[in-house]
Amino acid sequence: MKHQLLAAVILASGFAFQANAACDYPTAPGKFPDGSQASLDEMKAAKASVVKYNADMETYLQCIKDEYDAKVAVQTDATPQQKAEMDKVQNQKHNAAVDEVTDVTNRFNEQLRAYKAKTAAEKKPS
Repeated sequence: MKHQLLAAVILASGFAFQANAACDYPTAPGKFPDGSQASLDEMKAAKASVVKYNADMETYLQCIKDEYDAKVAVQTDATPQQKAEMDKVQNQKHNAAVDEVTDVTNRFNEQLRAYKAKTAAEKKPS
């Protein structure tokens, strides 16, 4: 029985390590094209980079959740303070990622609005 428990702990630790190793924080897209001067192709490329970034961030968020769940499952004897600290760290990681996604999306949307305003003005008859 002790060997089975030890094997389970080692296996769970291995999964936690793999989860940690696999949780790569995605790189945010760089500067977006100026929407008031950008071409349609530039805006499409910018949108594609945002969509990919959002998908990569969703993968990261799931990974850190899985990592957290594995850590909690292994540390069944953690004190309330230790559990609170694990929760705090998890929430900080999650919130920082969500804040960054929101910032990236807002920056893109600002340029998209400028692009749409430019194209609307170009379509108006003089």
